[in-house]
Amino acid sequence: MRIGTGHDTHRLAEGRALILGGVRIEHSKGLVGHSDADVVLHAITDALLGAAGLGDIGDSYPNSDPQFKDHDSSFFVTETVKRLSQLGWRIINLDVTIFAQEPKLGPVKEAIRDTIARMLGVSTHQVNVKAKTGEHVGHIGRGEAIGCHAVVLIDSI
Repeated sequence: MRIGTGHDTHRLAEGRALILGGVRIEHSKGLVGHSDADVVLHAITDALLGAAGLGDIGDSYPNSDPQFKDHDSSFFVTETVKRLSQLGWRIINLDVTIFAQEPKLGPVKEAIRDTIARMLGVSTHQVNVKAKTGEHVGHIGRGEAIGCHAVVLIDSI
């Protein structure tokens, strides 16, 4: 068994779609990044790569590569899951914490959980999604950014 962690933060700006865990969320601002800037899927990708000892998201899907410009981040997750499977790993469970002052994520946590589980090819019981505010402190608390932390446990097949 191996454990991997991942973290990502992106700033918010008007004129961008807000996508978290593969779910489009209605909000006046969206995350800015080279791809669709889905911090949840980026953190999950990093956690998966780290657990398997494969570096980080920048090693596998560099933001300097034009092919990933405005790319759907579900690609990073599904391709990484395929790599892990080819190397003889399976996902045991995933725990995700999203840090956002707003929008309130309680109403969409289950949709995010279901979407992530489908991407990973696991049961929803193997995925947990939590949401925390920044308590009006720092860049997250001021509504300038959204962050995510993910922890994954993998085991050999």
